[in-house]
Amino acid sequence: MSGKEMNERGLGWVDIVRLGLVQAALGSIIVLTTSTLNRVMVVELGLAASIPGALVGLHYGVQISRPLWGHRSDSGRGRTRWILAGMAALGIGGIAASATPMVFAVGFLPGILAAILAYAVIGLGVGACGTSLLALMASRTAPQRRAAAATIVWMMMIAGIIVTAIVTGSLLDPYTPARLVAITAAVSGIAFTVSLLAIAGIERAGPQVAERQRPPSSLRASLSQVWSSPADRLFTIFVFVSMLAYSAQDLILEPFGGLLFAMTPGETTKLSGVQHMGVFAGMLLVGVAGGLFARRKGSVLRAFTIAGCAASACALALLATASIAAPHWPLAANIALLGFANGAFAVAAIGTMMELAGEGGGGREGIRMGVWGAAQAIAFGLGGFSGTVALDAARFVTRSESLAFSTVFLAEAALFVLAALIATRTGPARRPAMPSFSGIAAETAE
Repeated sequence: MSGKEMNERGLGWVDIVRLGLVQAALGSIIVLTTSTLNRVMVVELGLAASIPGALVGLHYGVQISRPLWGHRSDSGRGRTRWILAGMAALGIGGIAASATPMVFAVGFLPGILAAILAYAVIGLGVGACGTSLLALMASRTAPQRRAAAATIVWMMMIAGIIVTAIVTGSLLDPYTPARLVAITAAVSGIAFTVSLLAIAGIERAGPQVAERQRPPSSLRASLSQVWSSPADRLFTIFVFVSMLAYSAQDLILEPFGGLLFAMTPGETTKLSGVQHMGVFAGMLLVGVAGGLFARRKGSVLRAFTIAGCAASACALALLATASIAAPHWPLAANIALLGFANGAFAVAAIGTMMELAGEGGGGREGIRMGVWGAAQAIAFGLGGFSGTVALDAARFVTRSESLAFSTVFLAEAALFVLAALIATRTGPARRPAMPSFSGIAAETAE
């Protein structure tokens, strides 16, 4: 194969899988800090749901710095160092956060101060690592492989979350604060080691798929260029609304299982694993089905995005019913359905994101990923916090746990309907084919 052909292909499938291992490591730490720990604070420590909601909101709020990380990685060939530095910060912050229940036992003030510091470090780590990783993928993956690469990497992240949730859920019972710290430290150490081995040499080995140009010298100029594009701007709005809908349930699902279905910490952690198994299945279905519809007219990416948002709204409406029918409801099946719908819309939206980031070229993949990452982070922070605040407010007004959860789930369903409407107008100009796993097998065989 000639050098020119290698350059057009960019990263190979093995390299893409290696990047997926980094994303899986990232998700394995995040799931402990945003799912398991918030349940411990609400149920075991008896804190208001808005407290862990505010802390998770803080870690997403810190990620508004994502455009800065993206701009810095665009300015040179140093994406790998930001990926590893971010992963190290994430691990340190995750271990510190897992120790906060012990500090809360000493007093509320020292506990909340320690938690604020820990979650701020988590946000910095996720922002630096995640943005640089996505920018590396967009800049070094050939156009025909971008959607498939996004599918593979995100499926591996979900697989990492599933394995972490199931394994740690089994190890966490009987729950003790010390056990939670030990498990988080072990997961963080493994995650960093895997990332270090997986990312080694990729940035040197994978050629740029297009001529790299020097981005605008200032962050403000880079942001202005991205926001001036109608396609980039509309997609940013879609990312915000859809992630707002998605994240509003993120911090209340485990308390939901604990309060209305009498589940233990280990059982609700496993429930999170069931949700992510659904996400994995949804992503897999879209990836396989994409090969069947690749040559049809119209935007298949857009169709799957719209359908996934609509199905997510239906699953949340069913959860609202579950709130009333608890504990006599197939909760695990309902959660799996929600995950499946989320996975379908997410992988289609991620494929669109990769296409849009790579379309413009000009060495601005990082700043584009940073803008969309910031929109996602703001939405996640606002959604997670507003979901917990809405739950506390509804509990106060209705004096009913079931009605309170039902109200929040219905509000999230309405947001997903709005996201589906916006998605009808988003998408890359080229209308790319969806990832085909049969095509991947054929290319690998070459």
